[in-house]
Amino acid sequence: MSNQLQQIAIRWFEAFNTKNLENLLALYDDEAKHYSPKLKIRQPETNGIIEGKEALHKWWQDAFEKLPTLHYKVTSLTANTDRVFMEYIRQVKNEEDLLVAEVLEIKEEKIIFSRVYHG
Repeated sequence: MSNQLQQIAIRWFEAFNTKNLENLLALYDDEAKHYSPKLKIRQPETNGIIEGKEALHKWWQDAFEKLPTLHYKVTSLTANTDRVFMEYIRQVKNEEDLLVAEVLEIKEEKIIFSRVYHG
């Protein structure tokens, strides 16, 4: 099972780095939740959490438009029976690299909750 979850994470990175929103959203459950400290700052009313594919689409579309050079470089993937812990470097031209950890909680091969942590 952990290999299947790692494959979901690999597809997640491929979709994100090619800015393919359709493929990225296909990995998520319709009611999936996403937490990010950047969400908490940019949209304080959300307390950092958004829910559903429409909200995810808006969030990532905005990020891709504002940061066209945004790229994630994978440094580590660790999976167990229901989640993948991902470590990566957030790279944006003319910005300092940022170490990020993210957890994808997965049920029935769909991401149901993703949580981002900056280090």
